[in-house]
Amino acid sequence: MAQRVQSAQEFLQDSFVPLVAALCSEEAEKVTRKNNLGFCELIKPFCRLTSEVHMRDPNNQLHIIKNLKIAVNNIITQPPQQGAIRKLLNDVVTVSQPAEGLVANVITAGDYDLNISDRSVKASVPWYSSWKDTLMGLNTSTFYSATTPWFEAYRESFLQSMPSSDHEFLNHYVACMLVVSSSEPEPVEQFLKLSQEQHQIQHSNEYSYPKWFIPNTLKYYVLLHDVSLGEEQRADSIYEEMKQRYGTQGCYLLKINSRGSNRGTDEQIPDPWSQYLQKNTIQTQEPYEDGPYTVISNKNSDHFIPLDGLGNDSKVDGLSNNFKSHPLQLDHTSDSSCFDGTDYVKPNSSMHESKKLNTWTPHGTCLTLTDHDRIRQFIQEFTFRGLLPHIEKTIRQLNDQLISRKGLSRSLFSATKKWFSGSKVPEKSVNELKSTSGLLYPPEAPELQIRKMADLCFLVQHYELAYNCYHTAKKDFLNDQAMLYAAGALEMAAVSAFLQPGAPRPYPAHYMDTAIQTYRDICKNMMLAERCVLLSAEVLKSQSKYSEAAALLIRLTSEDSDLRSALLLEQAAHCFINMKSPMVRKFAFHMILAGHRYSKAGQKKHALRCYCQAMQVYKGKGWSLAEDHINFTIGRQSFTLRQLDNAVSAFRHILINDSKQSAAQQGAFLREYLYVYRNVSQLSPDGPLPQLPLPYINSSATRVFFGHDRRPSEGEKQAATHISLDQEYESEFSYQWKELEEQAVAAANKGTALSNFQPTQYCLNKYSDNSRFPLGVVEEPITVEVAFRNPLKVPLLLTDLSLLWKFQPKDYNSKNNGETKEVETSGKDMIGAEVISEFLMNSEETKMARLKLFPHQTGELHILGVVYNLGTIQSTSVLDGVDPSVVLQTGKFISNGMSVRGRQDLEIQGPRLNSTKEEKTSIKYGPDRRLDPIITEEMPLLEVFFINFPTGLLCGEIRKTYVEFMNVGKCPLTGVKVVSKRPEFFTFGGSSAILTPLSPSASEHCSAYKTVVKHSTSLYSLTSSADSSDFGVGTGCQPEVIDVPLPDSVLLPGASVQLPMWLRGPDEEGVHEINFLFYYESIRKHSKMCHRVLRHTAVICTSRSLTVRATVYRSNALEDEKGDGDNMLVFVDVENINTSEAGVKEFHIVQVSSNSKNWKLQESINLSEDKDIKLANREKGKLCLKAVRCKHSVENYTFADIVFGSEQIISSTSPCADFFFRSLYSDLKRTRSQQSVHTSQGAAKPSPDNAVRLIQKCSEVDLNIIVLWKAYVVEDNKQLILEGQHHVVLHTVGKEAFSFPQKQGFKKILGNSDWEDLEQESSEIGLFNFFRPENTSAPARPSLEQFSNLIKTSLHYPETYNHPFHQKSLCIVPVTLLLSNCSQADVDVIIDLRHKTTSPETLEIHGSFTWLGQTQYKLQLKSQEVSSLQLKACFVHTGVYNLGTPRVFAKLSDQVTLFETSQQNSMPALIIIGNV
Repeated sequence: MAQRVQSAQEFLQDSFVPLVAALCSEEAEKVTRKNNLGFCELIKPFCRLTSEVHMRDPNNQLHIIKNLKIAVNNIITQPPQQGAIRKLLNDVVTVSQPAEGLVANVITAGDYDLNISDRSVKASVPWYSSWKDTLMGLNTSTFYSATTPWFEAYRESFLQSMPSSDHEFLNHYVACMLVVSSSEPEPVEQFLKLSQEQHQIQHSNEYSYPKWFIPNTLKYYVLLHDVSLGEEQRADSIYEEMKQRYGTQGCYLLKINSRGSNRGTDEQIPDPWSQYLQKNTIQTQEPYEDGPYTVISNKNSDHFIPLDGLGNDSKVDGLSNNFKSHPLQLDHTSDSSCFDGTDYVKPNSSMHESKKLNTWTPHGTCLTLTDHDRIRQFIQEFTFRGLLPHIEKTIRQLNDQLISRKGLSRSLFSATKKWFSGSKVPEKSVNELKSTSGLLYPPEAPELQIRKMADLCFLVQHYELAYNCYHTAKKDFLNDQAMLYAAGALEMAAVSAFLQPGAPRPYPAHYMDTAIQTYRDICKNMMLAERCVLLSAEVLKSQSKYSEAAALLIRLTSEDSDLRSALLLEQAAHCFINMKSPMVRKFAFHMILAGHRYSKAGQKKHALRCYCQAMQVYKGKGWSLAEDHINFTIGRQSFTLRQLDNAVSAFRHILINDSKQSAAQQGAFLREYLYVYRNVSQLSPDGPLPQLPLPYINSSATRVFFGHDRRPSEGEKQAATHISLDQEYESEFSYQWKELEEQAVAAANKGTALSNFQPTQYCLNKYSDNSRFPLGVVEEPITVEVAFRNPLKVPLLLTDLSLLWKFQPKDYNSKNNGETKEVETSGKDMIGAEVISEFLMNSEETKMARLKLFPHQTGELHILGVVYNLGTIQSTSVLDGVDPSVVLQTGKFISNGMSVRGRQDLEIQGPRLNSTKEEKTSIKYGPDRRLDPIITEEMPLLEVFFINFPTGLLCGEIRKTYVEFMNVGKCPLTGVKVVSKRPEFFTFGGSSAILTPLSPSASEHCSAYKTVVKHSTSLYSLTSSADSSDFGVGTGCQPEVIDVPLPDSVLLPGASVQLPMWLRGPDEEGVHEINFLFYYESIRKHSKMCHRVLRHTAVICTSRSLTVRATVYRSNALEDEKGDGDNMLVFVDVENINTSEAGVKEFHIVQVSSNSKNWKLQESINLSEDKDIKLANREKGKLCLKAVRCKHSVENYTFADIVFGSEQIISSTSPCADFFFRSLYSDLKRTRSQQSVHTSQGAAKPSPDNAVRLIQKCSEVDLNIIVLWKAYVVEDNKQLILEGQHHVVLHTVGKEAFSFPQKQGFKKILGNSDWEDLEQESSEIGLFNFFRPENTSAPARPSLEQFSNLIKTSLHYPETYNHPFHQKSLCIVPVTLLLSNCSQADVDVIIDLRHKTTSPETLEIHGSFTWLGQTQYKLQLKSQEVSSLQLKACFVHTGVYNLGTPRVFAKLSDQVTLFETSQQNSMPALIIIGNV
């Protein structure tokens, strides 16, 4: 809104001032032209009186006129054309722009701080302050408006350019100055000539323009004297003559040019003309930054002449016409078409030509300050002595005429009117009158005389008298239905009422409303309607009636003038913001409307400013479509104005917000953006690459991979899976790999774990630990996966996509790690970069781009971002009959040729720190260094290939494969180890492995086992021995870490070696993922990288095969030799639980082997004669084997093989022994924690617990059974033979053991009946697991079963004994009782021979016999001692008797009787007593 530099009263006074015509001779013009000024221009700055003026009103009352201003204009004989007026107003608005660099004018409105004078795109974000406080501040503020100088300039020019009309006299000339130079030969004659010209112009019918106030116009004669020419006396004499002729009040001598033009310009004389002349030299200004615009009309092109029209002298009707063409007159050669609907386009003229016009010319160079005072004095004299007396006299005359008519009756007055109005148009009906502009009055009409008097009174600030006259005239005009005249009277009556001092009556706004409506709707005169609006709006604003003012301004917006509509809408917007309760959204909406109309009017800068101001309100409110529209318009206008950075910024905002636009609209936005961007980049082709807004990059999802891509499988060769970008990150697996690597590093460091161990990281992502600088290797690629997202509904095409990097070379081998200077994005000899030629992103697609760098030197690499060309493809319509989706996938995208090159930075925020108190209470983020790798010197690179690696196995199946190790690096590698959590799954074989065939083809039909042909046919076992350390299960080593037996332990660059590897199917069915970690080192030790690893995950699917259950019992039979008296019976149940899914026909048990340090299998006690044991589906076989204690206990394990087939598998060699030892180790590892608890408690407890342990050991055996089998499989009409082995670990005498470790698998593997048999035992096992000895106060007691194994008893006697009872009634039979101490300690034994006759059943069982001799024996047995006791049994008659009645009590010698208990015999000892 126009800032009130003037009050509304001052504005209205200056809008209507007395007009004075000026008619100058050519000589007079030459005098003033020395100052680069015309006469009217010369006196223009001095046309406001500095003192009060007095005059008498018709009632002879003294009337004071303050601050009076007059306007002196050249006589223009042609009325201005509408198009020229529009051009003038358009240029006035164009030139007036917000001043650059000024402090922004900020209006606080509601919860917004609006930066009103800021016209840049970067409009300030709305400031959300307290709404209430802001509103209170608004209410108490007295001045909170924004300057709009373009509107003030427009308004002033508009009012000045109003053409004079017949219905009002305000812009008719009151007087005329005749100006002649004193240097003319005959100045008086020249005055006469000018006077005649003025008379002819006013009174002849040839000239209808300009208009004159009254026929008797005041003529004022001015003699202009050039002081620099001298001749003062001549000038004075001419002036004297003039005074004689015209009177002292009718002429004036004006002396100017006191200073010669050739004098130095050091003296600074003020230039008061510049502010006035700026408006008249608009054509010399550069309206737009990119050159002048031409108005293209609907018909032809119109080119404008300079607006002041100087130099266009022409002869009219033989007169030497000095009348200047009207400043608004169009060129005579142009078409006089109207300017409605004009568009502004840029002509092809160069900017240099337009710049030449824009030169500033100094004014008043020949004038001194004294001359300024003379001009000021001249205006004062003219006004005091000439103009005001003339006006006062005219008012009196008009008043007298009106008074003389007052006494006449209305009818007579009407008759007079008819007499006066002889030239009136014929009478019309009321309806017809209302539809036209009404009557046309002759100049002498009394109604016009009233109006004339009112206008004169108004011009000299006699507003009360003016109001009364306007009011009277209004009534007359309305009575006559002269609507144009009535509207004029209403308009000025309202202004007069407002300007009356003391405001005796309120401002009649309804007068103005009626006038506006009449002008617009009835008279169809928009200029007059606009003047009304401008005046009334200023009055309403001065009364703080902003709502009414806004409504008034909006009412006059129409399609006939975009510029007027834009200015009025903008003022209305400012009214909304200045209300008591600011209406911010209305302000913004009307600013948008104003900007749109400015744009249509060609006012690009003003349009841009309006949109930017509105953007402050809409920004960040979720009105995305409105934001898009505003930003798009701002971008377009900025581009037109060559504000390219602003244009780019605006289009960028459209694209980066989540757009709700349609695909077509988004495509248009994108193309526009690319076009603008390309223009920007062309301006500075060598400048830094700009940041592109599309596509979005999810920086935190960036992944960095170090190393080569995984090789694809070639036939039977399968490369190690290692790690790749295709794998999803899982924290559990990541932790497992870390554990494996830690184990390998500890093993390489001779079993000691490193305190500062950090795992090798090949793939860095948002889950990995990125606090350290990652390590890359020279000549090994670094792949960066960037996550792009296309937020638009149109496809994006990225071309020449590559990484942007910075590299700092460093030599890590030198002692000082010397640095060289930084080299940015250059030097292909340092870093090679992969370029993706085309990367298409479909609409709203998230897509990963993998970009590679190839470092060629050691140093520090910093990956900064990506660089690419952003473009689009042609619309996805069907191209040449091909479906667009097909075209998009072929890789040959049809670009529309529009693309720009730019960059996007990868900035990754590290994890939030949360360890210390300070970090928890503040927001701090740690570093993320995944994009800053350190490039180290060369390292070996191992590749591992698995040959004929199976995907499916039977449980326990043994399969032989080969592994190829290849060094593809540049330096030798050594120390290869493989680590796995499942060491029982595979083996590279022990020291005997080299005896096997060395290539897969050579071993295709061979057994995986080492076999020998068996010669003997007996079922006695064949024994061999082996040390567990040969198979990596020795004491103090980690079986999980296996050294790979490379030849010479070194693999040279480019070399490869194949090694056999045996696999054994896991005992549980299902899918198994088995992780291998290969560890290796370089021969040269590096400071940065000590070792490298290679990962492999094998996936094996196992199906059911056999289940083995075994139980061991002590045999009651004692050997004859002492010390060798231990033997046991082993019962083995083998069941085929295969469901034929793998095509297995039948299983053959080919061999059963034992493995123990103390026991060995001796023979098979097989009742059937068929040696070959075949098991079809769901069949079960039972074996009974005899085991004996080894003759000498050694550290080595003894292997005993009982062979059922024709070939013996040597179980003590690879791979049989390997898998046995590894499964044994896994079994031990599972129970190690329990054992460690028991042993630590045993050491801490007193001796009874040691005793318990000794007793428990008696029932423990250390015997392991290996069942080797073959399976016959039919596959593809071919029969294959599979081999395998199952292990059963027997710990306890009499307790069943299984070949599978997990109890939850029982029910699934076994049948229901089998499960029911095991229910009771498993519950006992569960109870035992929860039994915690450390929580009980009483010492643990051995179970009855354990005590029964402490002493083994055996009765030796004849099975049948015949006795002649008829000769001797008593039969005495000698019986030997053998006692064997099974424990490692001394045992006290008590044998009680007394019968226990607790019940009569016992007599029936035992029969009636008695022992002779001692009834109780006491003896002590040493460790492992066998003792015999000679007893005698006495029988009295024949029968079958059970001799197993002796009760044996045992206790450890050094213990009290707390543990003494009965010794039970497991089998009855029956004797048959016969009679002879």
